[in-house]
Amino acid sequence: MDAAQTAAQEIESFLNSWPGEVQPMRDWFGRFYRELASLEGVTFTFAARPGVSYSMRPVHKHQKEKALFAIVDVIDDDPGERWLSVCFYEDMITDPAGRGEIIPGGLSGQDGYCFDMYENDEELAGYLLGRLQEAAAAAAGD
Repeated sequence: MDAAQTAAQEIESFLNSWPGEVQPMRDWFGRFYRELASLEGVTFTFAARPGVSYSMRPVHKHQKEKALFAIVDVIDDDPGERWLSVCFYEDMITDPAGRGEIIPGGLSGQDGYCFDMYENDEELAGYLLGRLQEAAAAAAGD
């Protein structure tokens, strides 16, 4: 099994082990994963730090300058109240609605945007899906 298959298996296992019947953040994390996994040339790494975060990091096979194009974190400071933080390099996306928080030097020493999702918010999730697709396209042309 290669690293990409291992990461996909770890992400699926994490989703399947997420406790609780109704967990909108689990559902959105899964949706973000499935959307990214459906894109040609995208693979993942996954970093599990129980009690801190679970981090899905997509990369496009054509990327050369950066090790990833986004970070989708499940913040695990309270397993019953997990939330998502989705971050991008500033030069890989636009933020036309101004919803992101600018993070100077926050992604491998480069400026980025982070978007925090605390509740089941279809509008924000749709916006984030658009940013994920935009970042993937930028990474494909890197």
